[in-house]
Amino acid sequence: MSAPTRWHLERSAADSHAYVERFRELERSGADLHGEARMVDAAVARGSRILDAGCGTGRLAAELARRGHRVTGVDLDPVLVAEARTRAGIDVVLGDLLTVPLDPASFDAVVAAGNVLVFLAPGTESTVLRRWYDALRPGGRVIAGFATDRAYSPDDALRDLAAVGFVAVQRFSTWSLDPWRPESDWIVLDARRPEDDGAEGDADVRTESEPPRVAADPPPRP
Repeated sequence: MSAPTRWHLERSAADSHAYVERFRELERSGADLHGEARMVDAAVARGSRILDAGCGTGRLAAELARRGHRVTGVDLDPVLVAEARTRAGIDVVLGDLLTVPLDPASFDAVVAAGNVLVFLAPGTESTVLRRWYDALRPGGRVIAGFATDRAYSPDDALRDLAAVGFVAVQRFSTWSLDPWRPESDWIVLDARRPEDDGAEGDADVRTESEPPRVAADPPPRP
């Protein structure tokens, strides 16, 4: 059995319902919620296959799909997954990032936007990064953003990215690509799997609790 994630240790179902309602209200108010999507959309090629790791309510995944990308979201919170599945154009898997099966070299990018790395089970971060590395096509990139005041620090992430094999790591302090400063309260990391890594594979995500095959580029839902 997997160790409990920090999300499970620090959040309840009531918290998840409150989170869903907070973002519904922000959307109704017309707040700009798409800074992450603009950055990711500019960083990847048109029509990219993207894994939204820790997709939450599906806000980012749906916006990337609207911009023409083929997006699969994965999240372990059933409340958030239920909300994400109401959004058009994306496929959403209920599963743990530590264990949900990922086919090798099946995505052009992995995005972990909202504190995903710092909510993983303690000590599993490098394993999850290794799984994302393997799921990326050579030259693919991982883009992750998280708060800098958590137990898993930017230095920890940089160490683990390098140990896994990621290269060309860039650091920013916002999704608007403001320069990184050590005193920043947020970090966005953009790293690549080397082009010459030589892996091949077909896009697919699957979990035992879901149908046998969930494609990384499924036909959009109506």
